[in-house]
Amino acid sequence: MSKLQSFYCDLHVHIGRTSGGQAVKISGSQGLTFAGIAREAAERKGMQLIGIIDSHAPGVLADIRALLASGEMSEADGGGIAYRGTTIVLGTEIEIREPGRKECHVLAFMPDLAAMEDFSRWMGRHMRNVNLSSQRLYTPARELQDEICGRGGILIPAHIFTPHKGLYGCAAKRMDELFDLNRIAAVELGLSADSGMAGYISELDPFTFLTNSDAHSLGKIGREYNVIEMEKPSFHELRLALERREGRRVSGNFGLNPRLGKYHRTYCSGCGSIADEVYATSERCPYCGSQKLVQGVFDRILAIADRRQPQIPPHRPPYQYQVPLEFIPGLGKRKLETLLQAFGTEMKILHAAGEAELAEAAGTELAAQIVKARSGTLELSSGGGGTYGKVIRG
Repeated sequence: MSKLQSFYCDLHVHIGRTSGGQAVKISGSQGLTFAGIAREAAERKGMQLIGIIDSHAPGVLADIRALLASGEMSEADGGGIAYRGTTIVLGTEIEIREPGRKECHVLAFMPDLAAMEDFSRWMGRHMRNVNLSSQRLYTPARELQDEICGRGGILIPAHIFTPHKGLYGCAAKRMDELFDLNRIAAVELGLSADSGMAGYISELDPFTFLTNSDAHSLGKIGREYNVIEMEKPSFHELRLALERREGRRVSGNFGLNPRLGKYHRTYCSGCGSIADEVYATSERCPYCGSQKLVQGVFDRILAIADRRQPQIPPHRPPYQYQVPLEFIPGLGKRKLETLLQAFGTEMKILHAAGEAELAEAAGTELAAQIVKARSGTLELSSGGGGTYGKVIRG
């Protein structure tokens, strides 16, 4: 039997620009190039598997070909692109909209570069601008499944509970209204939900959960991530892990406490208030009377739940609340650089460094904050309406 190892993985990172400056994700930072993401993941974040989900764009595919030709990167055994101990799986985020429903986003990952190039050509025939991120695909959802699975790819509904373009958040009450559940590889919870909240919906019991960053800047890579047990980081091993086969599995989901998510609670766009739990299911804002309410993730889950209490299946790993380093009060760029020089990567700061070692590098107060961040014990205020929650104090 092969020897399995634990790898840190973030499978939802956007590209802002091609190496030539062509926009891909309009809201993404200019530093989010394919090469820039690979360097950040390998050298600063300590991520061994990264999903770049704008790899379908022809300009990005050209960048990948150039990086392979130069020898800076190589095609990984088992699928993906290898760079300094980190493997990049090639993905795309796609917007779909079935008749009579709102739009939602899904992630598709391809086993290798040739498959992604072929998929990109197909997408280009059903999309207005294949050069951009998260574009609408004008085909039925199940036809999209056929095309992904027919190329050996995997389909993962993205940030499933968010009110803006999450499958459960706005498009459907059940996933089987849109997709063949037998051809769904996993689901991505999104920044405002956790495993316990998802446990209100029985349809989700069989699926592996993923916690990913949905990063629009280099600094956001790894704000949520997974620990995956595999033989090595590759597309093939990832597929086995999502299917929980041959000992491979997602063994840890590390994410923001849902209260830090920017869509956790119902929000009034009329007065900017976040509704208290008692009033969250009302049709009017309890503060100004406006009907301009954006239903929060937790409130939406309760509205579509088919259980009174959440249930967690035995295969589900623990969901571990962890505050990203960037959220910690007092940890600025200079202090972070000091910590990186001492420990190498953010994953080592969060998982390997002891409190005494952290205190030696950054002081006792900041060390205590980091230890509380990794254990999820910092005091928080709730987010809502597109605004993140905040750490109140240690």
